[in-house]
Amino acid sequence: MKASTEAAIAELQPLFGDRLSTSSALCDQHGQGEDSHGCIPPEAVIFVQSNEEVAEIAKVCQHHKVPIIPYGTGTSVEGHLLALQGGICIDLSQMNQVLSISAEDMDCRVQAGVTRKLLNHDLRQQGLFFPVDPGADASLGGMAATCASGTNAVRYGTVRENILGLTIVTADGQIITTGTRARKSAAGYNLTQLLIGSEGTLGIITEVQLRLHPIPETIKSAVCQFSTLKNAVNTVIDASQQGIELARIELLNALQMQASIRYSKLQGYQELPTLFLEFHGSKESVDQQVEAMAAVAQDHNSSDFQWAETSEARNELWRARHNAYLAALNLNPEYNGFPTDVCVPISRLADSILDAERYAHSLDLHCPIVGHVGDGNYHVLVLYDGNDRQQTDNAAKLSKHIVEQALAMGGTCSGEHGIGSGKKDYLLAEHGDGVELMRQIKRAWDPANILNPGKIFDL
Repeated sequence: MKASTEAAIAELQPLFGDRLSTSSALCDQHGQGEDSHGCIPPEAVIFVQSNEEVAEIAKVCQHHKVPIIPYGTGTSVEGHLLALQGGICIDLSQMNQVLSISAEDMDCRVQAGVTRKLLNHDLRQQGLFFPVDPGADASLGGMAATCASGTNAVRYGTVRENILGLTIVTADGQIITTGTRARKSAAGYNLTQLLIGSEGTLGIITEVQLRLHPIPETIKSAVCQFSTLKNAVNTVIDASQQGIELARIELLNALQMQASIRYSKLQGYQELPTLFLEFHGSKESVDQQVEAMAAVAQDHNSSDFQWAETSEARNELWRARHNAYLAALNLNPEYNGFPTDVCVPISRLADSILDAERYAHSLDLHCPIVGHVGDGNYHVLVLYDGNDRQQTDNAAKLSKHIVEQALAMGGTCSGEHGIGSGKKDYLLAEHGDGVELMRQIKRAWDPANILNPGKIFDL
């Protein structure tokens, strides 16, 4: 352990008692996410319970020049949690209070450790819900930090569109509140939007003010299948260009469908390219959406819609979609795997996905594909034998190719997972000289570079 970290721990130990731990097992748990980037543990973990405690840690770490790595639930997938320069991990999971709910204004304020499922459980009795659903039961602070998205984004937007304001702790221990509860503002720089997606590099998010939505009167979920991946993707493009307001439209290629049928015990489906669909609204509007979507799908030779008639069946369907990554890994448990995460303009979606699948096959890689395709975001789940040098090299080549072709189409290297420590080169390719401006902002906010150093870009 570095002497500076030892000094910081010695100063903080009396304040936190047994909520400060240097246990190797606990540090290892906090030094990795749900990704293939391995584990680089912090030197200590502190469980915090208030804004003031986070501020005190920041002041001490600033004084001793000790890195800070914020931690929510550990579900990130781009190496966000690696303690690349050692330091102290701040675990925000005990800051798990829903602070206020306003049904009249359809907003709420939560501490950063509140999880998505916990919040929606509390909101249900108010007839409201928070729609951003990345699959994992992530913390709201972590979702804000990584600009999370997910299956509902095509209708309700990402976290970025559903956050009104934040409370953060800065590198020098100030507690700052950004934004207001108003639905719009022209007052000064938009610090809230700057902090969303900053991945713990500009401040530690401790509270989030969220925009809420009424639970729809009618919810219907369906599945339709296609003989070719091209037909499935072109259905998505046509539906989007016709303005059909689906709540969810998720793509699974044939291999992913095979994996999900086996892993999630889905009954009555074939191992074919598939769309999972969900419709929200009044009964009349949902009927109109269904009719319009069925016509588009039939134009591309789809099967008839198969309906999840009950809430239990609907939950089973979406649970299978959320477990797609685990299902894919289960195809060959001895293989390594990691998800790519590109997003392209909707008109280029078919070109991008079909090119990715073709290139994977040319490298003798068999890759499941899933996607929140209603907004052009998809994931090729790269599976490879980590003991085979050729396959390992081909996996890296495939990932690079997918990003490069997405950028060439006017897309992005990350639709929702963020940059972390794994995509820094891709960020440079995407934004070029703009990354230097990002570095200048980072230096202004965190001159000692203690906030999650080594993430997004290098200083």
